[in-house]
Amino acid sequence: MEKKFMKKNSLSGIFAICLTAVITVTACAQDHKQNQSRLNKISQVVKSTVLLNNYKKLIPVVGLADRRFVSIDLGYSNQIGFDSLLNKYAQVLSLNAAKYADSTTLNDLEDDVKFYSTVVVALTSEMARNGKYINFIESLARNKEVIVALFGEGSALSSFDQINAPLVWSAEDNEEAALVVPQFIFGGIAAKQMLTKNYSTKYVKGTGYLTNATRLKYTVPEDADVNSNDLKEIDAIVAEGIAKKASPGMVVLVAKDGKVIYNKAFGYHTYDNVQADKVTDIFDLASVTKTTATTPSVMRLVEQQKLKLDTNVGYYIAKARNTPMNKINVREVMLHQAGFIPYIPFHNYVKEGDYSRDSSAAYPTKVADNYYIKKDFFNDFMWPKMLNSPIKTRGSYVYSDISMYVMQDIVEHISEMPEDQYVQEQFYKPLGMQTAGYLPRNRFTKDRIVPTEDDKVFRKTLLEGYVHDQGAALKGGVAGHAGLFGSANDLAIYNQMLLNKGTYGGEQYFTPQTVQMFTSKQSNVSRRGLGFDRYDPDLTKKYPSELASPETYGHTGYTGIGVWTDPSRNMIYIILTNRVHPTVSEMLGRLNIRPRIQDVVNRAIDKGKK
Repeated sequence: MEKKFMKKNSLSGIFAICLTAVITVTACAQDHKQNQSRLNKISQVVKSTVLLNNYKKLIPVVGLADRRFVSIDLGYSNQIGFDSLLNKYAQVLSLNAAKYADSTTLNDLEDDVKFYSTVVVALTSEMARNGKYINFIESLARNKEVIVALFGEGSALSSFDQINAPLVWSAEDNEEAALVVPQFIFGGIAAKQMLTKNYSTKYVKGTGYLTNATRLKYTVPEDADVNSNDLKEIDAIVAEGIAKKASPGMVVLVAKDGKVIYNKAFGYHTYDNVQADKVTDIFDLASVTKTTATTPSVMRLVEQQKLKLDTNVGYYIAKARNTPMNKINVREVMLHQAGFIPYIPFHNYVKEGDYSRDSSAAYPTKVADNYYIKKDFFNDFMWPKMLNSPIKTRGSYVYSDISMYVMQDIVEHISEMPEDQYVQEQFYKPLGMQTAGYLPRNRFTKDRIVPTEDDKVFRKTLLEGYVHDQGAALKGGVAGHAGLFGSANDLAIYNQMLLNKGTYGGEQYFTPQTVQMFTSKQSNVSRRGLGFDRYDPDLTKKYPSELASPETYGHTGYTGIGVWTDPSRNMIYIILTNRVHPTVSEMLGRLNIRPRIQDVVNRAIDKGKK
């Protein structure tokens, strides 16, 4: 049973290489002794790696949104692993130089990277003695940002005496080095070493540059004082969930102390067991949209003093001024204390003539494959119905999706930009979140996206890359409460920024005060922060898990998502599932899969502190 359901894929936090699979950080080594040995090798690589020529402070790289990256494969044997780690931080195209091998120069290759601003070249000390490669790098560096990764003997440094591009040199030339050096480039690991002897007239003893760690590190649990053996129970809990049809597949990620120490994929996209889950897969994040798209947008506008939490909704939304919603203030909306009804089943109101199986000027809004809703269905029907819905329990806590429809509209009025564009420009691109966003089918192939429900009633199709939430779908897929898709790594990056009190990758997104205000308890009648869900002080609820600390904040999603950050443990826990496939299942909740895994992590971390 376990073999059937427990197929694991690439890019886990267990820092081993499986050359038979996609070569990246993988789940091959889980044993504590193996990982301790692996950590020793990693530490040796770090201690033997020196950053050179960084006088322009290009490393660690900042300004991801303004750069287009390409990595040139000149034949380096560990190129796949090297590139996979680069792509944990930014979208980096891999370009193989093999087709230019017969040429005496690499001029054609240089032409082919004309649209890229930053070029990364990895090569060994032996390759560095090939004049064609050195001439290529020297020529490129005249007009572009070039970053060189050199592996092996230090004597090869003399080949770069005439090149001023930043150079990361590791004396080690092995699989671990290929996974470590990209982390120096992007700031997952700080540069701390200097050359210990002379290698050329330029590269002399004492030469080198120091940097700070600014982004996530990808490593083994032991690097964060966690014993790998103490995390093995996660595998068993996931296996139980998949076997009992809680979800066909799951992805789990844990970060501790700014280090991704566990990231594994289990099971398959569907119960057909055809396409295995990968850690790079894109999931429908459902209500995690609230905390990862709408709430940070509100935080940004509050910081800019363009939005005031104690101002009424009608001040920002003209259509609300003659409705019951007019005098509700923004703070109440963010706390789910506005008195809104929880939910309006808009799909039940769709009648013949409201939709078409083909797109046209009259039916422009795509809801799913072969399903288009008529023009202005949201503006003419859905939005007025929400604005005029009765205010019943103002001041009490009633969780309502309507709250984030309202906040989306306020964000868009103030920013003068659709929310999907706003979050891409303000957060996702600069943070290096490559998959996060709305409408993933516009950007990715179906096989990258984990399907949700086989909708037999409303859309009559398998939902692949279209939001599961019916209201968000009828709005066109971009809504304040649902519609966001993304990978576990993207969520880890965003939540690490919050855990860092607003900074990541050398850039500040929020002040510490703003992060503290929104994520801490802000209500007198509920556990909630502003937009964020939190630890419940009612210990009988064991929410979000039995051992969660009072500082824990985050959110869950209807599709089977859980994202929780615990500042007291300096920890991020993410679980992605598609528990609504092929139909909505309550088994994930009945088996307590999400909280049980969270407590395995909590116990492992607490044990490591002793």
